[in-house]
Amino acid sequence: MMKHVVGAALVGLSFLPALPAFAQLELPAPSPAAKVSQRVGLTDIAVEYSSPAVKGRKVWGELVPWDKPWRTGANSATKISFSKDVTFGDKPVPAGTYSLITLPAPGGWTVILSKDLTFFAGGKAYDPKDDLVRVGATTTEIPHRERLTFIFGGTEDKGTSLDLEWEKLRVSVAVKTDTAGQTQANIKNTLENAWRPHANSARYLAENGGDLETALKYVDTSIAIQSTWFNNWIKADILAKKGKYADARKSAQIAWDLGQKDPNFFYKDTVQKALTDWKGKK
Repeated sequence: MMKHVVGAALVGLSFLPALPAFAQLELPAPSPAAKVSQRVGLTDIAVEYSSPAVKGRKVWGELVPWDKPWRTGANSATKISFSKDVTFGDKPVPAGTYSLITLPAPGGWTVILSKDLTFFAGGKAYDPKDDLVRVGATTTEIPHRERLTFIFGGTEDKGTSLDLEWEKLRVSVAVKTDTAGQTQANIKNTLENAWRPHANSARYLAENGGDLETALKYVDTSIAIQSTWFNNWIKADILAKKGKYADARKSAQIAWDLGQKDPNFFYKDTVQKALTDWKGKK
């Protein structure tokens, strides 16, 4: 009888779902990860950090000691990224990613951008030799904020304020961008290269069985903006495909002459061969 009972029990167990060796228990992190980003003119600025809570503790001078390098958050050191060069405080900073380290002090804060992105990882100590810049920060009393938070305040095309807020304190550093200079450079580059999309459109049509008349209009527009060996060669190729070899040779000659001044005259052999092949053709 006992045999039958045990056997039945084992059969019943075989139909139970398989249980994992251990279950992953997900709980709220004491200092959850956070990220804030802001476009300032043409520059993207982002801060990645972990956000501890006050939880009734005395923060400044105790939880965060005075006059000691602080990772400016919890867990790994806080990181700040700039997509273009900026002025951080009053110091020039190249585009890149840096650890954001602070030196809190009752008489005034110092904010440090460090080239060492592994600060505090595995307990690694801060080393001043890795400093990129050190700048002073302004502090302001604010209403209670339970969790440490980074905010971009007063953002304009030419700059913003990077604000750290926690407990009843705001720490601010001005970040300036050269939006005007970057915009002028973009305009100049775009206008100087405006001939390219017309030339490439004409080339595509010519090489893929498109309308040659339309291709010719595109390349003439390109040449009117800026005459280069490349768009003159495209015109020569289009004219040759239309059977107008005399005109094609004239455009190929212009391409050849302009190409002699360009170290990137990568169609040199092709143009030279066309000048020979089309000679005498009408």
